[in-house]
Amino acid sequence: MPEIKETISLKPYNTFGLEAKAKYFAIFESVEDLKDILQDQRFKKEKKLLLGGGSNILLMNDFDGLVLKNEIKGIEITSENSEKAILKAGGGENWHSFVLDTIERNLSGIENLSLIPGTVGAAPMQNIGAYGVEIKDVFVELEALNLETFEIERFDKAKCNFGYRESYFKHEGKGKYVILNVSFELSKIPNFNVSYGAIQDTLNEMGVKELSTKAISDAVIAIRKSKLPDPAEIGNSGSFFKNPEIEKSLYDEVKQQYPSIPSYPIDENTVKVPAGWLIEQAGWKGKRIGDIGVHAKQALVLVNYGGGKGQEIANLAYDIQASVLEKFGITINPEVNFIS
Repeated sequence: MPEIKETISLKPYNTFGLEAKAKYFAIFESVEDLKDILQDQRFKKEKKLLLGGGSNILLMNDFDGLVLKNEIKGIEITSENSEKAILKAGGGENWHSFVLDTIERNLSGIENLSLIPGTVGAAPMQNIGAYGVEIKDVFVELEALNLETFEIERFDKAKCNFGYRESYFKHEGKGKYVILNVSFELSKIPNFNVSYGAIQDTLNEMGVKELSTKAISDAVIAIRKSKLPDPAEIGNSGSFFKNPEIEKSLYDEVKQQYPSIPSYPIDENTVKVPAGWLIEQAGWKGKRIGDIGVHAKQALVLVNYGGGKGQEIANLAYDIQASVLEKFGITINPEVNFIS
């Protein structure tokens, strides 16, 4: 039975660096550990919060329940041929470390997702993505423990119901499962994706003559480091808001008034616009309110300078949403999960 701690600070376990306490706290390294904890009568009726890297949560208050931190590790090739390999990774593996592991194995497919904070188990929950790549592009299946039946269930791509930073686990399945491991199909024949964002420009600046998965990963890391603050230095959760997908008719209206608005067509009726641009145009970039604020280099990032409260960050987010809606008629929604 893993050790159960009481009245534990969650400050080291969330990248915002917010001070909040958990009534109970435990780390599990296997499904057997997890079942032992969950079947303990003391915790039957307690609220439960599953933690990975703590990079996509906003702790509003102390958590009056049981916090479970996933540290199930392990990476293995479960099948392969001359062109592809399927890798299964434990839900508690650090995502960026996993990406680097795939590069060392000369496997391609997720190099564009380098340096995204969090764990492998959290990746499909959010359908994480960056620079033209999303988890759903390489996802095969995952195994998850049903918290009611204690049975292990398999979820293929269809059952995960992936959307833009969305999945079954953020809606109907929220709080009902613990993701134990995830399997990805990666390529032994690289299919480089350098068309999105500033990847090609960064590769040129780095003097890269021959493309490789490592070169693309290095370029993505350089871009992210130049734009996003290190949580070890200043509390943040990376991109706080999702880029809104809006009807083309609304986009056309906004573009008439703001001709410089960037856009990425989704289909003939839908356009994605950068939330960071909208927030910056609304005057929030670099704005500080006491111990919290909007990052000076990237308006998409809300920050805790130290001593900030979760509710203060939430209130700032609400104010930004209202401001963008008033100025552009566009609704922006958080990527981050608010935990109360």
